[in-house]
Amino acid sequence: MGGFFGVVAKEDCMFDLFFGTDYHSHLGTRRGGLAVYGENGFDRSIHNIENAPFRTKFDKDVQEMKGYMGIGCISDYEPQPLIVRSHHGTYAITTVSKINNTEEIVNTIFNNGNSHFLEMSGGDINPTELVAAIINQKENIIDGIHYALELIDGSLTMMVMTPKGIYAARDKYGRTPMVIGKKEDAYCLTFEDFAYRNLGYQDFKELGPGEIDIVTREGVKTLIAPGDNMKICTFLWVYYGYPSSSYEGISVEQMRYNCGAALAKRDNVKPDIVAGVPDSGTAHAVGYSNASGIPFSRPFIKYTPTWPRSFMPTIQSKRNLIAKMKLIPVHDLIKDKSLLLIDDSIVRGTQLRETTEFLYQSGAKEVHIRPACPPLVYGCKYLNFSRSSSEMDLITRRVIARLEGTEDVSEEVLQQYTDPESPKYDEMVEEIRKELNFTTLRYNRLDDMLASVGIPTDRLCTYCWNGKE
Repeated sequence: MGGFFGVVAKEDCMFDLFFGTDYHSHLGTRRGGLAVYGENGFDRSIHNIENAPFRTKFDKDVQEMKGYMGIGCISDYEPQPLIVRSHHGTYAITTVSKINNTEEIVNTIFNNGNSHFLEMSGGDINPTELVAAIINQKENIIDGIHYALELIDGSLTMMVMTPKGIYAARDKYGRTPMVIGKKEDAYCLTFEDFAYRNLGYQDFKELGPGEIDIVTREGVKTLIAPGDNMKICTFLWVYYGYPSSSYEGISVEQMRYNCGAALAKRDNVKPDIVAGVPDSGTAHAVGYSNASGIPFSRPFIKYTPTWPRSFMPTIQSKRNLIAKMKLIPVHDLIKDKSLLLIDDSIVRGTQLRETTEFLYQSGAKEVHIRPACPPLVYGCKYLNFSRSSSEMDLITRRVIARLEGTEDVSEEVLQQYTDPESPKYDEMVEEIRKELNFTTLRYNRLDDMLASVGIPTDRLCTYCWNGKE
């Protein structure tokens, strides 16, 4: 995933840019970057944040960089923002994207005369550099940005900072958000709306699908009006989003309460306590507890002083151990108890199985698992939820392949496994329960989860659960 923050101010913007960008640290763990524009032109800094928080890496830069406009990002993949010099002039660009047709686009650009792309350390082309190359295919920057939105298969939301102002463009289907805030002497642009509230900004507008605006010190102008088709990622509410965020006017925290309540209304077990896997599972568990009357408790605590987020471990062989080390047990709340545990989702199942074993070893009598979303049956095509190369990394697909005797399962059969009324669905869930050693397993239903969001369901992307675009 990734997040971004931009500022256009009448005075120096660095304070707001630094802290607004830092508020997106929950969305990425690999690279952080800031670019500013002022009297001395463009300036930029990028740091690796895999093993240290954004703030500690940029503390010196924020003292030295100056400008009245700036863009910043937290990236889970590529180094950015980039500073690009082209026939449009010099500009800085940052993106949140997933590009499925990279090779096709690269070949088209080569045929149009582009000479080269720089490879990143993994051998891939930097997606943000590719977006800049697409923009540069057109005669003016607005047409270039619009062309990029239309050409890319996947998703793309971006900011492009020129000496004139910051162009803001939201994905053509609104799969990821873009919000503008305003205060007396500045505007800001952000992925997460909560990121500007403590900085004194008020809500100004939320861009619609495919909308392109330009933000200057004089104001905000819409250059291309939003389209009608929305497919915002439902997982923003379930997992990605910070609890104090809202998307399309719907609170993340409230949606998670609703989700937990929906789980409780369909359940028939009577555990001693309800708990959530920190952090995103906690609010779902509160909702379940409130609806069921079963006490909410915290049988393990996240060690936040040095584990504020899920850093990628540097020792791959110890990845699972390191991922578990941030959770500290409270044995008095576990021993001889029947626990119902809510996590946002089950992807591979490895960590949740280890968490369950950890609870048993700590004396738990029963561990009932309630994922806040339905089984993930399809790999996401639109966001970098996971960089897995195969859908067989999903525990659902491995179990389905085992049940069907082949990995080559038809779409018709897959659809039966997504239907909670189908015998195949029940069989899959039971196999997952046994494999992960849960006492019971009951997933949230898709219809209940979508109702928990509360906006029209045709405006929500559900591809990873039911394969529907």
